[in-house]
Amino acid sequence: MASKVVATATVRALKNRKLLPTRAALTLTPAAVNRIKQLLQGKSEYIGLKVGVRQRGCNGLSYTLDYATTKDKMDEEVVQDGVKVLIDKKAQLSLLGTEMDFVENKLSAEFVFNNPNIKGTCGCGESFSI
Repeated sequence: MASKVVATATVRALKNRKLLPTRAALTLTPAAVNRIKQLLQGKSEYIGLKVGVRQRGCNGLSYTLDYATTKDKMDEEVVQDGVKVLIDKKAQLSLLGTEMDFVENKLSAEFVFNNPNIKGTCGCGESFSI
């Protein structure tokens, strides 16, 4: 099954800031919820977005965002404010306690993962290590 890359993502290691524990593996900011709704508008063949990880970059791992057509058996499902995000089984441990945000400025628009589990990131913020 071929997947279509939805967007780019940046990673931020959180230092001196604790995210509050929640029941969800991943929490979404209102900006992220709105952007996901925009991406899925008029695309009834997709049930949500899927977050995964892959080996890439100078620091080891990077996040992937794809459209999801089905939920795999081991995927974690996060439903918040009417949007669904599926977390691939390989990404679940690295995402625990993470906040997914959408940030837009004059030069870029991207999803940002504020992750308290990250030990290091590369200079551009694309790859990380746990």
